[in-house]
Amino acid sequence: MTDTKEKKKDVLLKVRDLRIEGYSDEKWIEIVHGVNLTLHRGEVLGLIGESGAGKSTIGLAAMGFARDGCRISGGTVEFDGMELTTTPKSDLRALRGLRIAYVAQSAAASFNPAHKIINQHTEAPVQYRIQKRLQAQEDAMELYEKLRLPNPTEIGFRYPHQVSGGQLQRAMTAMAMACRPDLIIFDEPTTALDVTTQIEVLAAIRDIVDEYNTAAIYITHDLAVVAQMADRIKVLLKGEEVETADTDTMLSSPQEDYTKSLWAVRSFQRPQRSRPKGDVVPVISVQHVDASYTSGEKVLDDVSFDIYEGMTVAVVGESGSGKSTTARCITGLLPPSAGKILFRGEELPADYHNRTKDQLRQAQMIYQMADTALNPKVKISEIIGRPAQFYGKLRGAALKSRVDELLDLIELEPAKFYNRYPPELSGGQKQRIGIARALAAEPSFIICDEVTSALDQLVAEGILKLLDRLQKELNLAYMFITHDLATVRSIADEVVVMRRGKIVEQGPKDEMFTPPHHPYTDLLLSSVPEMDSNWLTTLLEERGVDNVGEAANAK
Repeated sequence: MTDTKEKKKDVLLKVRDLRIEGYSDEKWIEIVHGVNLTLHRGEVLGLIGESGAGKSTIGLAAMGFARDGCRISGGTVEFDGMELTTTPKSDLRALRGLRIAYVAQSAAASFNPAHKIINQHTEAPVQYRIQKRLQAQEDAMELYEKLRLPNPTEIGFRYPHQVSGGQLQRAMTAMAMACRPDLIIFDEPTTALDVTTQIEVLAAIRDIVDEYNTAAIYITHDLAVVAQMADRIKVLLKGEEVETADTDTMLSSPQEDYTKSLWAVRSFQRPQRSRPKGDVVPVISVQHVDASYTSGEKVLDDVSFDIYEGMTVAVVGESGSGKSTTARCITGLLPPSAGKILFRGEELPADYHNRTKDQLRQAQMIYQMADTALNPKVKISEIIGRPAQFYGKLRGAALKSRVDELLDLIELEPAKFYNRYPPELSGGQKQRIGIARALAAEPSFIICDEVTSALDQLVAEGILKLLDRLQKELNLAYMFITHDLATVRSIADEVVVMRRGKIVEQGPKDEMFTPPHHPYTDLLLSSVPEMDSNWLTTLLEERGVDNVGEAANAK
């Protein structure tokens, strides 16, 4: 990190003996137990820990905020001499967005889809009378340029759905900077991004924090990412502080056993399986597929690969490479403009409307964001039961028995989860429900779309082990869409590398991770963050360009 010792003299945020309670089973239960932290101006503090550690809850408390069902029950939160736990709500509202800003994990879920990006950006500076609208728009364009967004004078006039995830995440960071706050809470801002886009966002965030002397709390479960961003790291477990140290010390010599266990996760790696010998028909065969959206721009170009029973094909590539578009073609949501999709040797109708119920049943999806994929107002039993009812025509006791069986299969106790709602579950439990819903149709083929990207490393490893066990027991074929190359190493048998709608390289996993690589594959592999605080700086210097996207194009 840039040396900013002179900037970091003043204490900006002081949290002492913070205690937070959550309401559950008609009583208040303490979930954060006496946490302390100090943050100086211009300093970045990393908060890490597994799901349920209290990272986001503590980050929000630094704004004097407690989410629904929670309350700050003890301790102090002092921001620049102001005690936030006793500050009137009207004063807190005036503070948030102006002097303290928040960058959420999912920009797509946080922007209003009905309004252009720049209109949402200018709302705070206009409301706080810092700038008039035209001035705020000009400032937004300058921030977009600093954050390496393409066409900075134009991109803000698009709607959120018209830009990529990485671009939207940077637009949210720009929006957080609109009023030049003293403190920004970054809550997993790069979790859902591919490795090359992640580098762009990390470099942009770091530059803007340094330039404006902004203090930040950086919440993440990715240890290699926090190593690039934080001056100090605080490790949390179940609402309690485990240890705190400067980043280099924490990386080289963690003191506590729990911290050491975090450093050692992602140990799961199953052996590569080979294609069956002989004249065996693949479960799914994608043959010379082209596809375009309504604009007419070709988004897939001559895509071909096979997936065999009991095997996993990982499809990797940066945002916009065509991974999810290929999945849409397979499921019939986007009919190809050329080529065909075969299921067990039989050509599938291009449009899902023309497929039989059995053809629809055979291919199911598990989605990236379980939070948005599960209806929060529908019980778990109904979420899992609907596919069993629709495809299997199960009713009454037979349906309940099938739901119980599926809950057992995903290692959740039926008696405890049958009547719960999604908001009552952890992230990992929600993803397991998504898996059970896909299995309820009794498919032969499942598309796993970034199913571990929003989960901490310990929970993600549990999900990968579960998927591997289910694959063995049910002989399932998986298409695993991911940007996480550690996940590819863990679970894939074959790898398909995509860029700009084309396949640039494919083959067995062991061959794909053995040099020499295609230049683009090499770019992806070299973009995976390492547990070295100087890794990002060194990488940018080696590539010799300010914009990492330019490095990708150069490759």
